[in-house]
Amino acid sequence: MDFETQTIAGGLPQAGFDPGKATFISWLGVTPYLTKRAITDTLKFALALPRGSAIVFDYMVDPTLLSPPARRAFDRLAQWVAATGEPFVSWFEPSSLENLLLQTGFRQVTDLGPETMNARYFQNRDDGLRVGSLTHVMNAQV
Repeated sequence: MDFETQTIAGGLPQAGFDPGKATFISWLGVTPYLTKRAITDTLKFALALPRGSAIVFDYMVDPTLLSPPARRAFDRLAQWVAATGEPFVSWFEPSSLENLLLQTGFRQVTDLGPETMNARYFQNRDDGLRVGSLTHVMNAQV
């Protein structure tokens, strides 16, 4: 589905989606490549779902907020994805995004930054795998 040319509300019913049922939307690996308008349209769709629904999505942190090493990593990655034809288009300041979601009407919002995810999910790994510093994961409950 191309979120820039088709809305989620227009695409899901064709696949048998029932908007009257509580729904979990996993929207990972998508938002950095979309305009804020397309992101907002999808969040509005999620917010219109029945209570108990949720959307989980990852997002890029505003590069101006990154440490110098993380900013260099962001710049290298941004160049690479742009060269493949899929440039980064959107990023957010975490607390501003969280406040926006709450003000929009989501009843509970949880933002997981890399430190939290690493402590929660990667602490006991012995292979060194960790979440990088460029993205957060947001859980927004309807």
